[in-house]
Amino acid sequence: MDFNPRNGTHGERNALLILIGLNTGLRMSDILNLKVEQVRNHDIVYITEKKTKKKRVILLTRLRPQINHYIKDLPDNEYLFTNRQHQPLSVNAVYKLFQTIARKMHRTDIGTHTLRKTFGYHYYQQTHDIGTLMMIFNHSSEAITKRYIGLNQDIILKQMAGFQLGLEYEKNH
Repeated sequence: MDFNPRNGTHGERNALLILIGLNTGLRMSDILNLKVEQVRNHDIVYITEKKTKKKRVILLTRLRPQINHYIKDLPDNEYLFTNRQHQPLSVNAVYKLFQTIARKMHRTDIGTHTLRKTFGYHYYQQTHDIGTLMMIFNHSSEAITKRYIGLNQDIILKQMAGFQLGLEYEKNH
């Protein structure tokens, strides 16, 4: 795989879009709603989720170098992720972008929700804290969160890998 999303006309924009998604677990509609002024010199950003209307806090400290580099010449009142006409990107435009990336990577499992699920899966793998992840995602139960990040399937496969029934195979058979 020699594809790099940083390449191309909007490479820096696309790379930061992916990094924010992977590191915050925000829905794409909420990422695309961010403005430069919200992230300039602010490591803690408060948003209201479009889908749930619930308040959400995101921490951008670890992305500060990439964010600062990307926004250095952008005006505060502009959306963080725009098209050539400086209009905010739509979720549909990002979906098309991800489909292009997926094709170049010979993948069929990449979409606008992929970043959120990937964040959740890896957050859980690193912390084993399903309760906090449930709150981050604003889910109503741990079961929903586990199903959402594919944890149930993961656990089943791990458990089944070491499970076997049957008769012992005789070497002298």
